Amino acid sequence: MTIAPDPETYSAQDAPEFVPAQFVRWFRDVAPYVHTLRNKTFVVGFGGDLIQAGALNALIQDLSLLTSLGVHIVLVHGCLPQVNEQLRLKGFSFQFGREPEPTSAEALECAKEAAGEIRLDIEAAFSQGLPNTPMSNAQIHIISGNFVTAQPVGVIDGIDFRHTGKVRKFDLDAMKKVLSHGGVVLLSPIGFSPTGEAFNLAMEDIATSTAVALRAEKLIFLTQNRMLRDSDGQIITEIAREDAEAMIREGTLDADTRSYLSHAAKAVKRGVARAHLIPYELDGSILLEYFTHDGVGTMVVEDTLDDLRGATIDDIGAIVQLIEPLEADGTLVPRGRHVIERDVERFTVLEHDGVIYGCVSLNPFPADQMAEMACLIVNPEWQGSGEGEMLLRHTEARARAMGMKKLFVLTTRTSHWFIKRGFVQGTISDLPQEKQMNYNRSRNSHIFIKKL
Repeated sequence: MTIAPDPETYSAQDAPEFVPAQFVRWFRDVAPYVHTLRNKTFVVGFGGDLIQAGALNALIQDLSLLTSLGVHIVLVHGCLPQVNEQLRLKGFSFQFGREPEPTSAEALECAKEAAGEIRLDIEAAFSQGLPNTPMSNAQIHIISGNFVTAQPVGVIDGIDFRHTGKVRKFDLDAMKKVLSHGGVVLLSPIGFSPTGEAFNLAMEDIATSTAVALRAEKLIFLTQNRMLRDSDGQIITEIAREDAEAMIREGTLDADTRSYLSHAAKAVKRGVARAHLIPYELDGSILLEYFTHDGVGTMVVEDTLDDLRGATIDDIGAIVQLIEPLEADGTLVPRGRHVIERDVERFTVLEHDGVIYGCVSLNPFPADQMAEMACLIVNPEWQGSGEGEMLLRHTEARARAMGMKKLFVLTTRTSHWFIKRGFVQGTISDLPQEKQMNYNRSRNSHIFIKKL
């Protein structure tokens, strides 16, 4: 690990050598991500602990960059530690925890004070514009207000939650108008009822409800190292929603991680494309999560094991039905039922309500650390909702788990689809030696390769 020099003592002699070719290659590598950003909506939620950690300015700089690239940002902040500090300073022994708590009139005033102070800090951070800083010439308007209509939680199990509330609805038209003009929408954890009464809301609930209501591309929670990890302590970079819900039911997660993960899973289940848990302690984590292949946090997606599973001998008939029309029109090489029976363990299938509607096979070449993706098929009646992307992501993950460094495909009809997803055209000599010997030159298939 390289430790960056102290900013106060940093000099030109400490700077790494500038290599133009590396810079150009990096800039070109991130171009596809930049192209997909424009007009996408990101809902970014964080708690008051991020501000206590001194990470606010760095976050605002990164969000400013995303906004300049055309991303619509909705920022939702919490203030739990600040509210508890206000309560302590005023002599109250009560402290809010992670679970919903009744909010007294006195605690509500503390929540208002904390939320107001943080809102002003955020507005000040977005107003920076010093030369030679990331905020130079930013001129981003951040708009806060009564976008959230709240209602009381009420009485639960005989306990009156008083001024604790929940989201009732949003003024979506007003929020979309701000976003369409390049502004950032700021939501505080205070909501108002139609009668003008204020309620204390949970940041996670507001962020999740906002992402669902706006049909956001991403819901991002910036947390204090609350990503999921495997048995070896490595970050789980991607997890299916149902797997995430299973981890929550196991009861082994700490309260903070359980809360963030449950809200992420809820958002994905209700239509948000991706939900992320990202560490705010890592400088630039929100950029690293988006602009690098594996990211730095945990991403929750809708893919479920019920829909995506390894093929069995009982699936051969369904796989043959998917393959035969494409063999007949020349898209695929005829391979015969006996070949599928022999290689069935290499197939993954998409299944819904007992109907198999997609498949893909992965053929490894361990000596070359390469793998071939073949028979990527989705029934035409089921296409249009990202099923091909699902199969591709799953295949890439399988190949990485096998230790493969590259994934390649041979195709005669779908070159553009693979190019749009990061594959680059190769030649026969780029293939594993064994595959070169079996390459069917009469078909003249295009070769596409992707680094994993």
